Amino acid sequence: MALDTLSRREKIIEILCMTGSVRVECLSQQFGVSCVTIRNDLRYLEKKGCALRSYDGAMLNQQFVFDRPLRDKGHINRDVKLRIAAKAAEYVRDGQALIIDSGSTTSLMAPHLQARRNLVVMTSALNIAYELAGYEQLDVMVLGGSVRRNSYSLYSPAAEQQLRNYRFNTLFLGVDGFDLQAGITTPHAGEASLNRAMCEVAHEIIAVADASKFGRKSFCLIRPAAGIQRLITDSRIPDDYRQALTNMGVEVIIAGD
Repeated sequence: MALDTLSRREKIIEILCMTGSVRVECLSQQFGVSCVTIRNDLRYLEKKGCALRSYDGAMLNQQFVFDRPLRDKGHINRDVKLRIAAKAAEYVRDGQALIIDSGSTTSLMAPHLQARRNLVVMTSALNIAYELAGYEQLDVMVLGGSVRRNSYSLYSPAAEQQLRNYRFNTLFLGVDGFDLQAGITTPHAGEASLNRAMCEVAHEIIAVADASKFGRKSFCLIRPAAGIQRLITDSRIPDDYRQALTNMGVEVIIAGD
C-alpha cells in the first residue's frame, strides 16, 4: 500500500539519516511514485531545513535536529543540563499543578522536586513518572498512548483530550530545536501535537534548553519563539538570541547566574 505524503516524507528523512544522501530515481522506484512527486518532497524537506538539494537528489543537512535516543542525548552537555534543571526547579512552588515534558533536561528536574509539598505533576515521560512516583508528597498523573522508545514518552490524540480537562500553573517544555524564525520544534509529529496541547492548558510556559539547541530546527513546530514566558538556558546563548527574545517579552534566565 502506498504511503501518504507525510509518511513518505518521514521515511525519506529516515533514509537521509542512515545514508547521508538520496537520489530521486531510487526514491521514485522505492515508493512507487513519480520523480516529480519525489522532487516536490525534497523541495519541501529543503524548505523545512532537513535536506540540502543536490543534482538529482538531496543530502542530509547536518544542522537539522533529528530524533535521537534519550540515553544518547542525556550524555551531551550533561553538566550544563544539570544546572538548567536545578534552576528550573526553583520556579516550582508548593501546591502547584505542573506539566513536565519528556526530555534529557526535564528528566533531571525530578530529584529537585523531592522536597516540594502538595504538587500535582502530569507528564508524558515514563522515566520521569517512575522517579516522581517515589515521592510521597507528589501526585503524579501520566498521559496515556503509544510509547516513543527513543524518548520514553507517550503520545496519542486521547492524551491531548485528557490534557484539555485540566489547567496547570506551569509547563516545563523540553526543546530539540530553538530558532528565532522557525520557532520551537521537534522531530516527531505526534509529540509536537501533544506539546501544543500542553501549551494550551498551562498558564506559564518555561522552555529549558542548553545553548546547543539554538539555531537548530526540526520537522514539526511546537510553538513560536515568542510564545513562551521564560527560557532557562546557559551562558553560551548567542547575544542576538538573548536580545531578540528579550525584545519579544521572553525572560531569559541563565543557569549559574
